[in-house]
Amino acid sequence: MMLINVLVSTTTLVGGRKTGDVSDMYPTYITPAGYAFTIWSVIYILLAGFVIYQFSRSNESRDSIQSIGTWFIVSCLLNIAWLLLWQYLYIEISVIAMVLLLLSLMVLYVRTRRISYPTIGEFWFVKLPFSLYLGWICVATILNVSIALTKNEWGAFEISDVTWSVIMLCVGSVLAILVSFPYRDSAFPLVFVWAYIAIAMEHREVDKVFLAACILAAILFLYAIWLFFIRNRDRD
Repeated sequence: MMLINVLVSTTTLVGGRKTGDVSDMYPTYITPAGYAFTIWSVIYILLAGFVIYQFSRSNESRDSIQSIGTWFIVSCLLNIAWLLLWQYLYIEISVIAMVLLLLSLMVLYVRTRRISYPTIGEFWFVKLPFSLYLGWICVATILNVSIALTKNEWGAFEISDVTWSVIMLCVGSVLAILVSFPYRDSAFPLVFVWAYIAIAMEHREVDKVFLAACILAAILFLYAIWLFFIRNRDRD
């Protein structure tokens, strides 16, 4: 998965284009600034840490590792499938692959959230990687759907593209809250904060999108801080 991600991000060997080139073909008002995608580096470093962590003799039998089972492999295969579909411009089908990837990560996320009192290793290499991964794939799914609609010139209910973008940003914010609150996961909404700031920077000239992205990013940031404190209070 990591090898193919590097290939499609840095070369034109797959599909004759880079990943960002496909996104540039179908611009939307919720496409973030390019720097936002550097979050993949953090996610992949943490996932690599997970792979190394679970190989340890003392860790391989832990419930936190065993509960993940084959779902991690499934998520990697779906990530690869999405990349290939995306590179060869099967945008509509790539949405299906993305949704399936999202569902597989939701299973992983729920299972890792069951670790009540994680060790340092479990926090950094089991819980945190899948928290950030799921958060970013939630954002990516919204963007993927938006790009598919843009490609097909979809304009339902005579609502402008800007208004649809604001609606999708709001939907993403609600999703961030609904997913993270039951688990008091302060890292999850921070992924949306990162994405929304990048969206605001990319679309500074579009007032409604800029304001919506900034306001929602601020709300989610404060919400993440609040989650951090109530999680520690609940532990006490």
